[in-house]
Amino acid sequence: MVVRKKIRVMVVLLAAGALSIAAINPQKKTDGFKNLKVLPKDISAKELQKIMVDDFQDGLGVSCNFCHSQEPGSLHLDYAADTKPEKEIARSMMQMTMDINQKYFGAEHPQVGDSVLTVNCNTCHQGTPHPEKN
Repeated sequence: MVVRKKIRVMVVLLAAGALSIAAINPQKKTDGFKNLKVLPKDISAKELQKIMVDDFQDGLGVSCNFCHSQEPGSLHLDYAADTKPEKEIARSMMQMTMDINQKYFGAEHPQVGDSVLTVNCNTCHQGTPHPEKN
């Protein structure tokens, strides 16, 4: 019985010590997404995912690797890299649609992904990455 009591006390002390260390050294917060030039720097993961899937994947019929290159020596994508020209084209297109919505449709502060936008990726692309070829 005395041994069990000692083990319980040790477990409680170890747990308290671990919690104390975690409180002193909190996990580093991430700075968010890197290299956002058109989208808001404080965009949530949910909002970004919605734009990438609803606007780009569905609107252009492409997957992530259409604009994002692979990390060197890896199968993972490097979302921050600007190595593919399609990424800069996408930025230009996002800015263009926001400008059109503001200038011609009175959108005060248009943002890519807003459901109220009159003109969006799908307006021209309609599921194809190169609408000029149709």
